[in-house]
Amino acid sequence: MADSPEVPRIVVTGLGVIAASGGDTNTFFQNMLAGESGICGVTAFDVSDLPSKIGAEIKDFDPTAFMDPKEARRNDRYTQLAVGASQQAIADAGLDMARVDADRCGVLVGSGIGGMWTIETQSRILFEKGPRRVSPFMIPSLIANIASGKVAIDIGARGPNFSVVSACATSTHALGESLRIMRTGDADVMIAGGSEAAMTRLGYAGFCAMKAMSTRNDDPRGASRPFEKSRDGFVMGEGAGIFVLETLEHARARGARIYCELAGYAATCDAFHITQPDSEAVGLTQCLKKALKNARMEPADVDYINAHGTSTQFNDKCETLAVKNAFGEAAGKVMVSSTKSMTGHLLGAAGSVEAAICAKIIETGEVPPTINYEEPDPGLDLDYVPNVKRKADVRVAMTNNSGFGGHNASLILKAFEDS
Repeated sequence: MADSPEVPRIVVTGLGVIAASGGDTNTFFQNMLAGESGICGVTAFDVSDLPSKIGAEIKDFDPTAFMDPKEARRNDRYTQLAVGASQQAIADAGLDMARVDADRCGVLVGSGIGGMWTIETQSRILFEKGPRRVSPFMIPSLIANIASGKVAIDIGARGPNFSVVSACATSTHALGESLRIMRTGDADVMIAGGSEAAMTRLGYAGFCAMKAMSTRNDDPRGASRPFEKSRDGFVMGEGAGIFVLETLEHARARGARIYCELAGYAATCDAFHITQPDSEAVGLTQCLKKALKNARMEPADVDYINAHGTSTQFNDKCETLAVKNAFGEAAGKVMVSSTKSMTGHLLGAAGSVEAAICAKIIETGEVPPTINYEEPDPGLDLDYVPNVKRKADVRVAMTNNSGFGGHNASLILKAFEDS
């Protein structure tokens, strides 16, 4: 039997991040290292009668810096953020789209919710002014696949193009599925990640009704407290994180700078409850184990984990258990931090933003902390890199995310070795 063809190696050549903690990747990452929280009082809508009045709101985003004003008006905020972060990532990669085979360049940008601003504003118009006043751009503005379509139209990418929707695991799945696409030889370049802009009055009302959000309104920067005893819920954020992924062959051919290699991916389901994680962490444990197997690694190979770490009672316990289950004795030696303590929870964009943090950690050798870690919660006893950044030679990083519906996703990034 003939030998199987070699699976292409996939590398990261461009990063784009727009979030409350920074409007570009480098500013954002430096703020993460400094322990600077982007969480403050919400100003974009009336929160006076809502239990949670805080969030990681992007206050200075100008979509016309990335698209024509008319196009900006026709697209939801989540698409605007995706376009902006995609342009940043492409520029960071030094990717000249005129020199890229358009049929082998794909786009996979996910969103957990899609156009929440559009849903809310157009619903108000319908109820107050009637159906004739509803915008003809409402449907293409709100659906969750439009960010992928818009980015592809802008850059002329005719390769694989769709969207992933898996709640808070969305953009981790988007990067992982892009890895699969490229490993099977269907694309040389993928623009991939996630975007979310669900910080609306309706979005807050829904999550507050679930009692999922922090009500530490008098201390916004101290409200997101992953793995800490007094945590009382997540803090919502908004933003986008986009990667340029290339086959190593394609990146080498154009002399690209390489951040790291995307080496492993896995996806599982708890099959347990629509919103609550499995207390035994069976599905998430398997996800971590399968990601390691996919990357051909052992637990001891991993230096750092960027945790889902939402600052909710159930998630932080279950995730800690999953790391212990999957890593065994190595669990006590791996650094684990939750940057949601500073970014808030970006829902569908969380995974790609956190994967970008992993790429920057591998590049710089500096690990952001979990801030607001004051009193340990008994049983949650991993190395959560409390409060202060740490210098470390991180060769392998893992990032994990979970979402409503029981979705789990894990990625492994490793330092690039030109061999």
